[in-house]
Amino acid sequence: MKAPDYSNKRIKTLTHVVVWVIVFSLPYILYKSNDRPPHTMTEQEKAGFLYANLLTNVFWVGMFYLNAFILVPRLIYRKQILLYVAIVLACFCVTIVLHMALLHLFNRGHVFSYFRSAWFNVGPFLLSLAISTTWQMWSDKVKADKLAQQKQQENLKTELSFLRSQISPHFVFNVLNNIVALVRLKSDALEPTVMKLSSLMQYMLYETNEEKVAVKTEADYLQSYIDLQQQRFGNKVKISTAIHLSNEWNEIEPMLLIPFVENAFKHGVGMIENPQIDIRLLTQANMLAFSVSNRYNPAATETKDKTSGIGLANVRRRLNLLYGDDQQLKIVKENNWFEVSLTIKLR
Repeated sequence: MKAPDYSNKRIKTLTHVVVWVIVFSLPYILYKSNDRPPHTMTEQEKAGFLYANLLTNVFWVGMFYLNAFILVPRLIYRKQILLYVAIVLACFCVTIVLHMALLHLFNRGHVFSYFRSAWFNVGPFLLSLAISTTWQMWSDKVKADKLAQQKQQENLKTELSFLRSQISPHFVFNVLNNIVALVRLKSDALEPTVMKLSSLMQYMLYETNEEKVAVKTEADYLQSYIDLQQQRFGNKVKISTAIHLSNEWNEIEPMLLIPFVENAFKHGVGMIENPQIDIRLLTQANMLAFSVSNRYNPAATETKDKTSGIGLANVRRRLNLLYGDDQQLKIVKENNWFEVSLTIKLR
C-alpha cells in the first residue's frame, strides 16, 4: 500500500494560504498607497469600509471551497443546474446581509444601499465562483487522467503477461517434439539436448519474470535454441547464424525474438528442396536489427494445428504495445523465401 504523500499535501495547503494572504493584503496595500481619501468620506469611514471589506473577503474563501468541493461535484457534474443557480443566488444574498452587518459595525449611522452593495460585491463573488469551478474541474481532470493512465498501465502489464504465457507453452511443445525425435533415433545427442532444454527452461521460468533482460541474455537463449535444432536436423538443414552485439547490456523484453526463429524451423524444414535458415542479430548504439529468412515450399498444403501462428501473432501485438512507433516489422514472401526483418529503437 502506497504511503500518503504528506509533503505534497503540505505544499498545496501552503500555496492556498499564501494566495489568500496576498488577496487579503491587496486592499490594505492600496489603501495605504492612497494619500487622498475621497472628500465625501472621512479617514475613519474609509478605514471602516476597508475593515468591513477585508472581513467580507473571508466569505469568498468559504464560497470558493464550498463551490469547489460540494457544489461543482454534486450539482454541476450531475447537471443539476437550476438547483446550483438557486444555491448560488442564496449565497450571494447572504453575502449582502453579511456585508451590511459589517458596515454597520464599523461605520455606525452609515446609510446602507443594497443596490450599491450588490454592485460592489457581484464582481468578487462571480470571480470566486469562476476560479473555484475552473480549479476544481482542472484538478478532477488531472486526477482522472492519472487514474486512466494507471489503469492503462495495469491493463498493459496484464495483456503482456497473457501474451508471454501463450508463447512459452508453444515453445516448450516444439522443443519436446525435438527430444521425442532424438529418442526415436536413439541419438547420442539426447543428453546434451536435455541439458540445453534445462538451461532454456531456467531462462523461461526465471528470466522472463523480469520486465526486461540484457540483449546478450536473449541472444544466448536464441543460440541455445538454434543449437537444439542443429542437433536435431544435423546436415539436413543449412543453418547460418550471425550475432554481433556492440553493446551487450542493452535491454529488451524477454521472449520477444524467439517466435520468429521458431516459425522458421517449423515451416522451413520438411518437404523443401535444400532447406536453409539464416538468422542475423545486430545491435549498434541503441538500435537493434534482427532478421530471419527461410526457404519454404509454396506448393505444400499444411494442416495447421491449434498452436499455428500463435507466436507471430502475439509477437506483433507485443511489439505494438511495447514499442509503438519505435519498431518496424516487415514480413516478405517472395522467390520461395520467407523473410522477417525487425528493427527496434531500444530505450
